[in-house]
Amino acid sequence: MDIQFFKKSIPTLIFLGVFSLVVIPVFYHLLKVDKKLKVYNPIDVNPRLVDNSMLHIQKDHTVADFKLTNQNGEIITNKNYQDKIYIADFFFTRCQTICIAMAYNMSELQDFYKNDVDIMFLSHSVTPTIDSISVLKEYADRKGVINGKWNVTTGSKKHIYELARKSYFAVLDEGDGGENDFIHTEQFVLVDKQRQIRGYYDGTEKEDMKKLKKDIILLKEEYASK
Repeated sequence: MDIQFFKKSIPTLIFLGVFSLVVIPVFYHLLKVDKKLKVYNPIDVNPRLVDNSMLHIQKDHTVADFKLTNQNGEIITNKNYQDKIYIADFFFTRCQTICIAMAYNMSELQDFYKNDVDIMFLSHSVTPTIDSISVLKEYADRKGVINGKWNVTTGSKKHIYELARKSYFAVLDEGDGGENDFIHTEQFVLVDKQRQIRGYYDGTEKEDMKKLKKDIILLKEEYASK
């Protein structure tokens, strides 16, 4: 009786075995897909952060080409960040409020990733006429900026403002980068190797820095699985 029952159960056991071999990997893959970081497009963020000309874009947004000057007087473009994951922010050297915490957290991130060649940092001065190359150099030395890892940059105010409003979607301010316009934001922006935005973080908050590090792990796993 037991032998007959066992014989009848063999097809069922085989089916369950094959089912497990097929379904479990698929289920695991779906779980991994769920962990993939979001790709941000203009339609996904607060409309007040987005230039009106960009509001209609629903997919395939990337950070625009840029040309800036860093703390060493070197021209920095998007080519310096080719095939890199980077964190961008907007600051000014005379800021005595949120920029203090932001600079500390960016420095800590730089130290954490100093041996990771995939990770870089990019800071944009929002007062470029004040933050000359010599001023940026002194600031960079004071903050422990590693050359080639973290570029602290200046440039055309209109260009920097356009990057903030049309590429990174980081500021609520209106205007076009004119003399009286002023960008001030605590946002850190995570950008992937395809120049897509993958996350926003409060650069003054330690908990957001922990989340940023976790998101970078997910992003690196995403590239490793390709």
